[in-house]
Amino acid sequence: MAMSGMREVTMGLGLVKQTPPDAVMQQQTGGMIARVPERHRRVAVQLAHWTYGAAGGAAFGLLPRPLRAWTPAGPIYGVLSWLGFELGLAPLMGLPHAQRPDLAESAALAADHVLYGTLVGATGWAKRS
Repeated sequence: MAMSGMREVTMGLGLVKQTPPDAVMQQQTGGMIARVPERHRRVAVQLAHWTYGAAGGAAFGLLPRPLRAWTPAGPIYGVLSWLGFELGLAPLMGLPHAQRPDLAESAALAADHVLYGTLVGATGWAKRS
């Protein structure tokens, strides 16, 4: 959710033209998003992204406890999740931003994944076994 707030800022500043969740929902869901009433599409995209983020947080929780307890692990995990998407999934999906990378947009997307990883790594459950 914090990442979504940061996305609002980066989009408002014009650093991000279309968020990857928006691009995925528009291009990769077989037109499913078109079945969602237009007034609810933004919420549907946010809920899908939050679900994806929750799954990523759960995956972080499966890492060995000593690694999760290491302070830089969260931010590194966030950056690795971003790189995995940018270098692997986005090109495979043919997303426009993967074909025409923009340095400012890439920096903004990397920054919100650092925020995501920092928050995932800072939670109490992440530090417990």
